[in-house]
Amino acid sequence: MKTSIYKNARDVFLDTVDAKDYIQLERISMIYQALKDSIAKPLKMVLLYGRPGTGKSMFLSRLHQDLVSEQKVYLYKTPILDESEFFKTLAQDLYDIKYDGELNFTQFMKVVENREVGAEIMPIIMLDEAQLYSTFMMEKIRLLSDTRKVKFVIALHKTEKEDLIAKEHFQTRIWESIKLENASPSELKIYIQKKLMKVNCLDVASMFNQKSVNLIHKLTNGNYRDTNKLVYTLFDIYMHYENNNYKKIKGNEISKKIIEMSAIHTGLINA
Repeated sequence: MKTSIYKNARDVFLDTVDAKDYIQLERISMIYQALKDSIAKPLKMVLLYGRPGTGKSMFLSRLHQDLVSEQKVYLYKTPILDESEFFKTLAQDLYDIKYDGELNFTQFMKVVENREVGAEIMPIIMLDEAQLYSTFMMEKIRLLSDTRKVKFVIALHKTEKEDLIAKEHFQTRIWESIKLENASPSELKIYIQKKLMKVNCLDVASMFNQKSVNLIHKLTNGNYRDTNKLVYTLFDIYMHYENNNYKKIKGNEISKKIIEMSAIHTGLINA
């Protein structure tokens, strides 16, 4: 049975984080290079922040992929909220030391202080979803960074109050603060079309004209995660029509009606 072109198009918009799915956009590439440049400098901490769905996790995954063959770099995608488990994981990754019992901050700091960095490149720990760590835990991470024997790249959601970002001890120690934002309408069109071109859905990519993308942008505000969910659902609906009522599909452009149906289904429009 022939695979539907709409299925191939749909599946590329699955809401997953994989470095191979990284899409090059001019502004995003400039921000990514700025992040890489910051990592390469002898600095202690880098903060990457933005609204949910602006690509922070994808940035970290791509950065990890780019650096892992060159130096010690570890990506903690899910916060390790138990303090002992966090430091035991660091000890294992950084120094290949395995602890069976408890390991507290004071004990781990003694391990770090007794380690000579020498000429080797400073190891990097990337913490995704860092807003889930407690204030006390973030303070201990800050103290670890002060040893200059490990560098932290911290990704967290931008909140209305931005309490964590505003804390004095981070303002004075983060050398680079990099903000990610939603896509503009023109960027969103390139993003959608490039994702489709990666799976050779060229005809489907051409169906997204600026008018249809402007509507998608209006519904998602250019948020990448919301766009992925909407477009995934959109192609799911196209598959339904393809199997049950093919005549309702217009082959030259994306239907406004189906975009709106997708937005209702994903909760972007209250029906």
